[in-house]
Amino acid sequence: MAADAGISAALQQVSAERIRANIEKLVSFGTRLTISPQDADSIRAGHGVGAAREWIKAEFERYSKDCGGCLEVKADSFTEPAADRIPQATEITNVYAVLKGTDAENAKRIVLVTGHYDSRPSDTLDVKADAPGANDDGSGTAVSLECARVLSKLRFPATIIFLTVAGEEQGLNGSHHFAKLAKEQGWNVEAVLNNDIVGGDKSARQDHSVVRVFSEGLPTAATEQEIKRIRGLGGENDSPSRQLARYIADVGRTYETGVKPMLVFRLDRYLRGGDHYSFNQQGFAAVRFTEFREDFHHQHQNVRIENGIEYGDLSKFVDFDYVAHVARLNAATLASLASAPAPPANVHLLTKDLENDSTLTWEPSRGGRAAGYEILWRATSSPEWEHVQKVGNVLRTTVNLSKDNVIFAVRAVDAQGHMSLPVVPTPER
Repeated sequence: MAADAGISAALQQVSAERIRANIEKLVSFGTRLTISPQDADSIRAGHGVGAAREWIKAEFERYSKDCGGCLEVKADSFTEPAADRIPQATEITNVYAVLKGTDAENAKRIVLVTGHYDSRPSDTLDVKADAPGANDDGSGTAVSLECARVLSKLRFPATIIFLTVAGEEQGLNGSHHFAKLAKEQGWNVEAVLNNDIVGGDKSARQDHSVVRVFSEGLPTAATEQEIKRIRGLGGENDSPSRQLARYIADVGRTYETGVKPMLVFRLDRYLRGGDHYSFNQQGFAAVRFTEFREDFHHQHQNVRIENGIEYGDLSKFVDFDYVAHVARLNAATLASLASAPAPPANVHLLTKDLENDSTLTWEPSRGGRAAGYEILWRATSSPEWEHVQKVGNVLRTTVNLSKDNVIFAVRAVDAQGHMSLPVVPTPER
């Protein structure tokens, strides 16, 4: 991947001090529990999830004013019925800002960054206890906000959505609603970057040089027939989300962000979940960013000291420089994808004849921005792409490699070197 000078310059505008201010502001609301107060009096008093929601919306609007109205700020509100962690029907609101693409056709393509702005104490039904939520997930919310502030100063062919959701701690409610909305309305969401617990907690054995990137293997939304085909082809490691994770790794090698992505090939942490799963359920490529080592004394805990141990998700445990590094990695990924042409369509690997060469075909990248195409391949046992071959502006090529021994993919490239997500071929007889 070739570095884009404009993207590199934008990354320098990411500010750890602004991120600190945003996280501390979120903490100041006392609690952001989804079922905490959101009435007018509480909002005026600056307390509860409603006050946090209105502040986030005002921040997006301020960024939009600074860029001449380039952001369309929206609220996605719905009523979640009573459930295990929601004692009575509750209004939940996702707040987001849209930076619409400059090219009419490519603007239909969407890349999205998200974090959840709700927080929780030890008891998910306790509306009175403090729930600072500095790391979980003030840090992820701050990443979305800072990406919006920095990238709104640039223009891209494709559309970027900067999203903050609520209801994560009560059951991924906000992200589930938003992802379902995107699916029902036919949005072409190419990539979702979910940031949850990216505060670089200042605990022993933390590694501030890396951030984990989790991605699903077998696609959650795949049908039984599709899963059977994936298993038959040995494609368990090549979901669209895995291609997104590999793309992030390439971005991390191209741009100096201060942190390197550590690819973890599983949906999420062991037996745990997050908002990217809501998007996976709807068939979208989505990954999760999380710090290398979590401190569970600082998550989902009432603020207190017991037996000399300090509990609670407080700002003083957050490394704001680390959050800024993660924001740069997110911003570089969003900008690279939004600058790139659409991925090639209907990529196939011909299998009619038994032969040791491999012939791939594809349809043009939609939107007319592709200047050429590249073939990628790697050993079946390798986690990342190992080889690339430029093939020019063609729709068919033959490679002197056996399809038995490697995994192939095709990606589109524009005249400036911006690369699309790679697409793994399906067999065509």
